[in-house]
Amino acid sequence: MVNATNAHSSVPARHIAAVVVGNALEFYDFLTYSFFAVYIGRAFFPSSSPSASLLASLGTFGLGFITRPIGGLVIGRMGDRMGRKPAMILSFSLMGIAITGLALTPPHSTIGVAAPILVILFRLLQGFALGGEVGPTTAFLLEAAPPERRGFYTSFQFWTQDLSVLISGLVGFALASFFNEQQLQDFGWRIAFLLGAAIVPFGLMLRRSLPETFHAPKSESGQRISLRPYLWLAFLGLMLIASATIGNYIDSYMTTYAIATLHMPANIAFAATVVVGLCGVTFDLLAGALSDRFGRKPMMIIFGALLFLAVLPAFRVITRYHTTAALLGATAVMAALLDLAAGPSVIWLTESLPAAIRSSGVAVVYALAVALFGGTTQYTVTWLIKLTGNPLAPAYYWTVAAIVGLAAMTATFESAPRKVAKSPAVMVERLD
Repeated sequence: MVNATNAHSSVPARHIAAVVVGNALEFYDFLTYSFFAVYIGRAFFPSSSPSASLLASLGTFGLGFITRPIGGLVIGRMGDRMGRKPAMILSFSLMGIAITGLALTPPHSTIGVAAPILVILFRLLQGFALGGEVGPTTAFLLEAAPPERRGFYTSFQFWTQDLSVLISGLVGFALASFFNEQQLQDFGWRIAFLLGAAIVPFGLMLRRSLPETFHAPKSESGQRISLRPYLWLAFLGLMLIASATIGNYIDSYMTTYAIATLHMPANIAFAATVVVGLCGVTFDLLAGALSDRFGRKPMMIIFGALLFLAVLPAFRVITRYHTTAALLGATAVMAALLDLAAGPSVIWLTESLPAAIRSSGVAVVYALAVALFGGTTQYTVTWLIKLTGNPLAPAYYWTVAAIVGLAAMTATFESAPRKVAKSPAVMVERLD
């Protein structure tokens, strides 16, 4: 029997903060590329067609997702064999190398074809690092939590992701307000990346101070756990996270959407990202706490259904009125409902897996879902808008994803400790 310590009795709040701060920094670096995709495309993929340049930039953004499952498998498995702490330190170090290299790569006009090649290589490394980040950190947070507060503790994983969205949006808003369009293209976007790179040493120091929440007894180190009983859980988790991922990356796409499709000013476009981040910071922890009280499944289904009903009307408002209020208000509604529905799904998957495969299981399922759907979402909706000329294409794509997510939600069982007595008996064994 593996031993996942009841870390809530020995792990102080500052160590939880160390995990979530490092997680926020990694997602800040990763998401900043998405927000500055228009300018990165112009710097490294020049073209006479603005759409072609943007598609090339988003295609490179998507390449970063190819290596996420590999990182999830390698670093996630490292978290199950060597502990959560060394896996988190490795992923953060690799992210620091990738983000610094990307920020310092000269443009196409200076070094020619070498520029996009270097960008692609750094994006692949960045994806590998982030693929291995989610599993160990999510497992750490769950294992550090009192049983009846697992949802709240684990929701710091999503809260820090949205905190990074908020910080990225604020940085982008400030840069777009201070610099003109040409300055943003020439060097403004690099400042955003370098701000993240500057904090890497601080993040490494925090993570080195962490204790370990998982230890496998030496007498059992050679045993292997059968994966067959958990394949159905993995499939449901894949559907749930894929649906949420499409929503997350369309939310993150709102800045590019506002600039490239609606032709709105850059500072207003970045304000949409700020709204997405604010909603996450506001609702992620609430979703986790409510799921502790009322259960994971009710939270998923109720807010998943509301999100399904809201997406298309919200985009109709945005495209019809083209105003700041319409963009920010509709974005806020979609982001809030997504936060309340998506968080409990990852909590459900994490606490449904035994400790011996928790880090790698969450990492691989999460990375596969994000690689297959998150990495293609922004490119796909941009292509659909260009192909059809219909600015509602993102709404239709998201609506289909919401239907898939609802189908998976109905097939889940309850996993919250307060409600677990009503779940299958095998579930009781998995919780500890």
